[in-house]
Formats: sequence, C-alpha cells, structure tokens
Amino acid sequence: MKLTNLLVIFFLVASLSISQESSFFNNPVICGDMADPSVIRVGDTYYATATSSEWAPFYPVFISKDMVNWEQIGHIFDEQPEWTSNSFWAPELYYHNDTMYCYYTARRKTDNISYIGVASSEGTSLLFKDHGPIVELGTEAIDAFVFDDDGQLYLTWKAYGLDQRPIELLGSRLSADGLRLEGEPFSLLKDDEGIGMEGQHHFKKGDYYYILYSAKSCCGPSSDYDVRVARSKHFRGPYEKYEGNPILSGGEGDYISVGHGTAVETPDGRYFYLSHGYQTGDAFFLGRQPVLHELEMTDNDWVRFKTGKQAVDRQPVPFEGSVQKKVSDFKDDFSGETLKVDWTWNYPFAEIDVTLNDGELILTGRPIAGNEHGTALCLRPQTTHYSYQTKISNINDSFKGLTMYGDNKNLMAIGIKGDRVELKSVREGLETVLFPTIPEEKISYFRIDVERGCFLTFSYSGDGESWTSVNDTPLDAAFLVRWDRVARPGLIHIGEAEVPAVIDYFVLENEKM
Repeated sequence: MKLTNLLVIFFLVASLSISQESSFFNNPVICGDMADPSVIRVGDTYYATATSSEWAPFYPVFISKDMVNWEQIGHIFDEQPEWTSNSFWAPELYYHNDTMYCYYTARRKTDNISYIGVASSEGTSLLFKDHGPIVELGTEAIDAFVFDDDGQLYLTWKAYGLDQRPIELLGSRLSADGLRLEGEPFSLLKDDEGIGMEGQHHFKKGDYYYILYSAKSCCGPSSDYDVRVARSKHFRGPYEKYEGNPILSGGEGDYISVGHGTAVETPDGRYFYLSHGYQTGDAFFLGRQPVLHELEMTDNDWVRFKTGKQAVDRQPVPFEGSVQKKVSDFKDDFSGETLKVDWTWNYPFAEIDVTLNDGELILTGRPIAGNEHGTALCLRPQTTHYSYQTKISNINDSFKGLTMYGDNKNLMAIGIKGDRVELKSVREGLETVLFPTIPEEKISYFRIDVERGCFLTFSYSGDGESWTSVNDTPLDAAFLVRWDRVARPGLIHIGEAEVPAVIDYFVLENEKM
C-alpha cells in the first residue's frame, strides 16, 4: 500500500476518534462537593445551585450553555438570612413571571429546626432578596420543589423525617407570587417501605404526573442512595410506585451512590437529570458531585435513564459540538477588589474578617461558640491529586498558614506562630502538635501535597523554591470527612482578631492525570 494511502487512513481514523470523543463527556459535570443540585433553564442559559451546608457564602450559583461546562458566578446569599442559624441544604430554583426564586432549607435561629425559606430575584440578575420562612410545619420540613399544574403553583417538601411515623412528601397550593402557601397541606406519597423518601422532582408527560425521588442513605462512606419514580393521573395522587425501582443507583462501577436531583427540559423537549453522586475509590473524598444523566420514556409510560440503571461517568453530550473542558488550577494574588467567588469559609465557627490591601489578603476572625481552632478560608477540592501553597508575609503571635479543614474540631494545618513552624492535627477537638521547629532561616512559604484525596505531605520553605518536608510518609486525613461533607483545602488563622494573618498569594495546582 502506498504511503499516501496509509496517511489518508491514519488521518481518517484519527479524525473519527476525535469526533467520537467530542460526542461524549465524563461525569461529574461540576467537580467538587456540591450536593442536592437544582437546575433550571432560562432562555438558552442553564442555572444550577446546591447545598452549601456549613460553608459560606450560601448556595453557590453556576451557569452553563451546554450543561457540560459550568462556571461559578456567585451565590444565592452573600449574607446569612436573618431568620437562619446554619445547615443550608437543598436549594431549589424556579423561574416564573420574570422572577427567579430560590426555595431553600435552613435551621431556624429560634429553635434550631430545619424549615424552608424563599428568596426572589428580578429576572436573572441573581440579586436575591430573602422573604423568610415559607414552610414551618412539624419537627422538620426540607427539600422544597415547585410545580406548575396548568397555571396553579404547588410547593412540595419532605415531612416527618424526624418523627416516629413514615416519611411523607407533602404539598400545598402556592400563591401566584410564589411567597405564601394557600390552603391546607396534603399528602402526595408515603414511605411505606421504611427506606426514606426525599429530594423529589415533579413533571408531567402525556397522561401522567411523575415524581422522581431518592431513597436510602444520602451521605458518607456507607451511602446507598438511589433514584426512584412514581406516577399518577392526578397531581394530588394517588401515586403508583414503579415495580422496577430504583431506576438509577450506584453500588458498582463508577459510583457508590447517586440521588437528589432535578430534571431540566431542553428546547427540543428532552429531559436531563442533574443529581449528585459519590464516585468510587479515592474520588469519594471529593464529596457528592453533580452528575448528569438523560431521561427517556418507556413504551408503557414509565421513566428510565438512557444509559441504564447504573450511574456512569461516560455520557453522550446533550448538544452536538460541546467539548468538555478540563479542571483548571486556582490562583489568587489578592489584587482584586473582592474575594473570588470560589472561596468559602467556616461561618458557624468564626465571624470572618477579610481585607484586600495592595495585593495582600489580611485574614482574621472572631471565634463563635467556644471555637478554639480559628478561621478557615477554603476551596472545594476538584481532583484527588493536587498541591497548594501560600506565602505568609507577617510575624506575630497568631498561627497562620495552610489547612485541610473538616470542621472546627477536625482539621490539619501547617503554619507559623511567632518564629516557630508547627504541624498540628485536631481530632474531635483534641489538638496535637505533630511537628514543632524553630528554623534557622525565616520561613514564609508553606505547601501541602495531596495524594488519593486524603494523604497529605506538609512542607515549608524560606524562598518558595527549596522545600523541607515535615513528614516522610503521607499522613492519612480521612478522619476529616463529616457526615454530610468532605474536607476542604485552604488558609487558616488561629488567634486574636488583633493579630491577623497577612497573605501574599495562594495557588492550588491539580495534577494532570
């Protein structure tokens, strides 16, 4: 065969391979811990938000044109709503009459009970105004969803999850302005199997109303969450549960578990379900990440997922021509006027104080509720292998440096206090200094290298080029995982508010796998 023919064949095969690859994407579509995602479409733009739990700002907001590549543009709330204390879970977006709504779960400050609040924003400005709680019923009301049944709005939610009775999905008529319940709540679906029921999504197709919902255990290493479906010819029921449930689950292959999502309709009438999933292996330490699967109807008017009952990474792109971008590194030289939207902080445990001044970050805070372990400013990890480093520009009696942070009683950190470099571990509130030293040279730079999501190597440097490793063997930080969230890398300050940390830069680099 002539060389020219061989070259033609080579380029044809290469072109076909590239074309095939560009026809698929890999879940998760948003990398990092972002549980209970909600997605809507307004025009040609998709909007998503998710649980922020014990991290502020509250409910991150992402936008996309293709549901595969997402960009964070802000948060629902930069300031904590007045009626709330903590546990910011399960926000649900809804667009109606040129207004964007967010129905969200948080604990009420007066009694620490989880209820549902509502906020609204004109158009797609994302300038949300909080209107306070809309559902205050029983010992818990969580996981709101809004459905428009031929012009009548309904709000549904999970009820009785903390009571000695079956969990139910309740509904109530919603006012036209989306801000008030009208009439008495009614029952839609009951957990008569004792396996849980939450994270519901309603839609109508043909003669039937459908409820997609999640069952079993949502969170942690033993999670077995899955997605189920029920249908009825009337919105108020009665609903028939599908005999083939669950219709989407983990347990083998790419995912430990999957669930709690919402579906969004494309302009051509297809439905895509954005839920969260724990990946298997080391990627578990990235938390509950948003994953996308396409729905389709069956010949007997049930619902299934196009790629089967098992959640899988590799999926056909929703729109031809979409090419998935790789996870990018993060760099902040603090030259902006405000913090980048990626940053989060431990609001239940410290009143944070950050100032950007001539390319430096001044970080401090005041402890809340007896917190002895400082103010953490962190990012959502997006890969299992990465390193992050910083330069500390001042010396005082506070501890300042880098952390891998679970919560105020579970963290690891390396930094400097006075002229002493310390590596410390806090486990269930008990602090242990693993490595103290007073170097001969001035130390300003600190680095943490992460392998397999939770194995940490700590280093320090005087010039940012020549590094001294503190531990020869990576330390296991798996204990930092909380029941509903995973640890985050970032900066930390421990000390009085009058003795802040002055930080020159922060860089997080993901290993190119």
